[in-house]
Amino acid sequence: MRSLFLLLTLLVQGCTCRSPALAPAADAGECVCAPQPEVTASHPLPKNIVRQEPTAATPHVHPLALCDGRGQLPLDAAREAFDARAYEKALSCAAQAAALAPGDVLAHTERANALAQLLRNDEAVLAYARALAIDPDSLDALAGAAHFYIVLMPSSRELDELGSTYAERGFELATSQRDEPFALSFARLSAMGFNDTGQPQDALDRADWVLQREKDDAEALYERAVALFELCRFSDAKTAFNRLLVDPERAAWAHHHLALLLEREGKEKEADVHFGKARALDLEAFPAPVLLSKEEFQAELDKAISSLPDDMRKDLKGVPVAMEDLPAVLDLTSGDPPLSPNILGLFRGTPLSEPCELEPGAKPGSPCRSIALYRKNLARAVKTRDELVEQISVTLLHEVGHLRGEDDSELAARGLE
Repeated sequence: MRSLFLLLTLLVQGCTCRSPALAPAADAGECVCAPQPEVTASHPLPKNIVRQEPTAATPHVHPLALCDGRGQLPLDAAREAFDARAYEKALSCAAQAAALAPGDVLAHTERANALAQLLRNDEAVLAYARALAIDPDSLDALAGAAHFYIVLMPSSRELDELGSTYAERGFELATSQRDEPFALSFARLSAMGFNDTGQPQDALDRADWVLQREKDDAEALYERAVALFELCRFSDAKTAFNRLLVDPERAAWAHHHLALLLEREGKEKEADVHFGKARALDLEAFPAPVLLSKEEFQAELDKAISSLPDDMRKDLKGVPVAMEDLPAVLDLTSGDPPLSPNILGLFRGTPLSEPCELEPGAKPGSPCRSIALYRKNLARAVKTRDELVEQISVTLLHEVGHLRGEDDSELAARGLE
């Protein structure tokens, strides 16, 4: 869904980028300066540092063609070639521009943009880093880097957060400079990034900012619809996704989300129609779910529990681990912000280190701690049965981590997102 069209639009306007929402400013207070103690490294470097020479074989080099600028400056030729999607030419001309002016942030940005489109991702990472090292406030470099990490790279927590940081920083700079075309581009990217990093209210705010200025902006309309869904504002989300059914680029995603909404309402047949339309429009994004029967799923869950280490199984004593089809609205909306309707599992209650008390609204006699794994959400999160079995185990470990007092950030750092 992160289309090339967006980057081309950004480059025509000037480029785009974004970063995570700023933390609230600290309370103002009197500050007393004092002499700073000498700082010593907690892990000092060894006294004798020997440069390590590379031992691997030199990779095969593919020389770039000469930049045929036809009288243009190399940087202008690079931009023209990029706009024409002639990315090899754009790269050769941008490389020449960077060689002639090593300190030119725009030359390095154009080179990075071309590398990104050519899927030379490792080189693009370094090229964007170099551009931003030259000028951390370059709107062009921030825009290119944000688009690269949010739109072009495979989604992961670290890459999404990095792209979101670049986008939000660009948005702040562009708005402070009253550069509205850049600010609009950064706001679109920020909305994407915030949705990808589980910050739907921030995504909604950025999408609404765009729509106040461009009411029919397709990207903002889509990100707004996703944010409403993630915020469990299901009626508003249904209206928003219905509006996107006529958008050929986003129709598959609109059908899929409408199916999820109808499924939550118990309208299985209507949901299946929309699931089928989403699959017909984009089979790669929406393959058939790996939906096990309740009996098969329970058997796999039992295996995952029995394979846990002894100390974890001991911690689970008295903590029911149940299979459920979908998360209940009450579970999703019990906190602020609400949980995503697409969560794979849930730990209810307090960690083992705290007193075991029933949550507000819980039925008398209910366990004060419990874990649920969601059969249908897990079925849609994978492509094969082997992946499903693995994801059941990962989700179980994640929820046991919550039982032991770890938060989502700590679990993500351990690879248990």
